[in-house]
Amino acid sequence: MLTYAIGDIHGCADHLRQLLADIEEHRASRPRKLVFLGDYIDRGPDSAGVIEVLRALQGSEAQDVVCLMGNHEDLMINAFHTPGERLNWLMNGGNKALMSFGIDGPEKLPGDVVRWVKRLPTAHEDALRYYVHAGFRPRAPAPDPDDHARLWIREPFLSEDYDFGKLVVHGHTPLVLGEPDVRRHRVNLDTACVFGGHLTAAVFTDERPHPVEFLQVG
Repeated sequence: MLTYAIGDIHGCADHLRQLLADIEEHRASRPRKLVFLGDYIDRGPDSAGVIEVLRALQGSEAQDVVCLMGNHEDLMINAFHTPGERLNWLMNGGNKALMSFGIDGPEKLPGDVVRWVKRLPTAHEDALRYYVHAGFRPRAPAPDPDDHARLWIREPFLSEDYDFGKLVVHGHTPLVLGEPDVRRHRVNLDTACVFGGHLTAAVFTDERPHPVEFLQVG
């Protein structure tokens, strides 16, 4: 079994489609699982297209496609339910998401999209790894039960070389050079696609926690 973990997409639907095609070629008919690390929307040109692709994947392969929530999905849901949160979302790229749906306010978001986003889990694990959008609090029970930390944390998660018992695969903090950051206890796959970097998939096997290689588009 191969597991492909995909970093922050941020509305870059064309990059996503190309990366999925590259994954299909790479796996060469071997069994595979896809784990998306969140932040599908905002800043890029086609948030609606990204969500359409991911929902279609899940619909056809529910057992083999995991879509995690990111902090930008959290912002969208808060803006949908709380008018006072609208400006916060728009200032963080939500205006581009609204344009991709052809609407002018979060209250007009399609109901099926809102329901899909609200059901997204904030963490996933397999035998060797935890997958999460942002990270965990060091010394919290692993996997950290705090959804806010899972979606938003940067420090002290990034600076502490903390062993959570399994490798933590995450995104959230863009790497401006466009290359993944591989550490002893964590791997960051947010390679700044929407800022001119790459969209990255890390390739994992069942034999070792760390990636065996990376696939990139951009």
